[in-house]
Amino acid sequence: MARLRSDFWVSAYLRRCAVEGLDAALRKRGAAEAGAIFVKVDHLDGTASLYGPAPQLFLDDSGERLFAPILQDVMPLDVEERMTRELRFDPDLWLVEVDDRQGRHLLDLAEGD
Repeated sequence: MARLRSDFWVSAYLRRCAVEGLDAALRKRGAAEAGAIFVKVDHLDGTASLYGPAPQLFLDDSGERLFAPILQDVMPLDVEERMTRELRFDPDLWLVEVDDRQGRHLLDLAEGD
């Protein structure tokens, strides 16, 4: 099964966040068809978490996007620095930011996460 384009996935994700009562915003638009997607969760308590594409070994034929935690409960500046490095490596990536005190992200995580 073909994977959903990145632009469609992000659009649907932003709508789902809104329906669930989460504040989410697109911070960086990437390549429409296949840009990697990263999600920053600001816990609104001085900490943040970052989720990114799961390693290839966790992917299956379902076409679903799976995510893995990259940074958990760190200073927001740490997430920003990591994303600066990611952008140097892949300028076509997407970045979505979610603000939620409970740390909800609504992402499908790879097994073991």
